[in-house]
Amino acid sequence: MKRYPFRSYRVLLVVCLLVVHAALLPAAHSSPDENKAKGEAQQDEVKKVDLKRDSPGIPFKPGSVIHYDVDLALINVTVTDPYNRLVTGLEQDNFRVFEDNIEQEVVTFSAEDVPISIGVIFDFSGSMANKVGKAREAAVQFFKTANPQDEFFLVSFNERAELTSTFTNSVEDLQSRMMLMAPKGRTALLDAIYLGLSQMRGAHNAKRALLILSDGGDNHSRYNESDIKRLVKEADTQLYAVGIYDPLGYRNRTPEELNGPTLLSEVTEMTGGRVFSVEKLDDLPDIASKIGMELRNQYVLGYKPSNKAHDARWRRVKIRLRAPKGLPPLSVYSKTGYYAPSH
Repeated sequence: MKRYPFRSYRVLLVVCLLVVHAALLPAAHSSPDENKAKGEAQQDEVKKVDLKRDSPGIPFKPGSVIHYDVDLALINVTVTDPYNRLVTGLEQDNFRVFEDNIEQEVVTFSAEDVPISIGVIFDFSGSMANKVGKAREAAVQFFKTANPQDEFFLVSFNERAELTSTFTNSVEDLQSRMMLMAPKGRTALLDAIYLGLSQMRGAHNAKRALLILSDGGDNHSRYNESDIKRLVKEADTQLYAVGIYDPLGYRNRTPEELNGPTLLSEVTEMTGGRVFSVEKLDDLPDIASKIGMELRNQYVLGYKPSNKAHDARWRRVKIRLRAPKGLPPLSVYSKTGYYAPSH
């Protein structure tokens, strides 16, 4: 079969020239008044665009899907007072967002309770033998803060991490499964966090969190700290932990286990979560309930990053407060950054 590529291109070129000529004819014959009107209309359009830049933030629900802008960065923020009590009722103007030390314009703001996808990471290693009863109570108390639209999964771990329950809305089913587990063996905490973050990819809610119940430390994981910290930075999931630590004098174990409290602090704080250390086992249920309430009383700030590059690089984020007059010094918890999209 014969082909005439050059002839096709010539025909296409002639058609294009005719179309351009036809489009230019009206412009060439436009009167000065018409051109002036068009110029004024363009100026008005520019003014409208400029006005949008100074418009107030748009309220939204973080649990809903945002269709209009794929470049909107969302940051969950917790604010507490010197007594570690939650501070609610702040407004958009009370927050300033900085990305790589450059202030960003907050365009969306919300303080509503929205559905959450939550993974519970439960330590059933041998060192938890005298603590597992209260730890179960703590998990139950945490579940009581749930909303009907929330979903949960359960990862249990000792010397290996296991997905004990996939996503479910049945708190009763999770409680039953926890009762069947007996503490034994060594501690693969890092593997359990990895499994939890992997399972979170199937979440149905935009807001996501992991709750870790453990006495800290790791002595049997395949993954190392660097692996987990990298994964935590990539995942859009907040991590909270209840650290059920032994008194310092009783931590006659491996260096990895002694480093448990530091490890939990580092991985939770980079996500905007934190560790709640438990000194008395009887305090466990109240602390778990407190974490549940904290997740329900966060501010969500949205901004369009001024750095538009899709270079997959780490962007450092810092939230600062313009606290209302009369309030004591406040503490702010938010994730420390995110990776820019690659394309």
